[in-house]
Amino acid sequence: MPSFSPLLLLFIPFLIVMVKVSYAESQTCKSQKAVLESGSSRAYADCADLPTLGAFLHYTYNAANSSLSVAFLAAASGWISWAINPTSTGMVGAQALMALKPANGSIVAKTYNISSYRSIVESKLSFDVWDLKADEANGTMRLFGSVKVPEGATTLNQVWQVGSSVNGTHPQIHDMTPDNKNSKSTLKLSAGTSETGAPAPAQGPSPSSKAPRVLGAINGGLLLSLIMLWGSGF
Repeated sequence: MPSFSPLLLLFIPFLIVMVKVSYAESQTCKSQKAVLESGSSRAYADCADLPTLGAFLHYTYNAANSSLSVAFLAAASGWISWAINPTSTGMVGAQALMALKPANGSIVAKTYNISSYRSIVESKLSFDVWDLKADEANGTMRLFGSVKVPEGATTLNQVWQVGSSVNGTHPQIHDMTPDNKNSKSTLKLSAGTSETGAPAPAQGPSPSSKAPRVLGAINGGLLLSLIMLWGSGF
């Protein structure tokens, strides 16, 4: 039986990291949809791969009653938050839904009024919120809820964030990386679809969409090389 060489043992941790990176990069909101809705009454008309923090939003806009049902997903060890800012495009003034993971206890869902960078107050929001829940699956925190939006609204200013620690059930400050600072965008609302107007012409894969396949190919090559090294008793 071939023995493990020191070189092979050095490669194993690197391979594990590469596989994890490839898996994370390959996740999209569409690939999550079946798992998210499986075995539950949840179903969302649209989803979006948010541009920062590896976060995803699944949502359904109901124009009949001016409501928005959401599922916000992100990997974090402390807390995740998705918010609407009725007056601006940044964090200050945001009305936030938040899922928190205490050190000893189940994940809880709360609402916060973010009145300043230093003031995060647990409170009711300026709009109605219902069916607020949170859980965790496969290392991803998931935040669910429905909110009332202005009648006839076509867009919302959305803000999202993740944090690594919780003090009791209170979120601690998040990192201040460029991704954290730029975790905001405009969410377009339309009944039953996230697209407006005619569909865009089909295009070839973008460089970012090719990344998961490239990483997968690299990982496959590394795995094959390691198997060959092991088999040869290098």
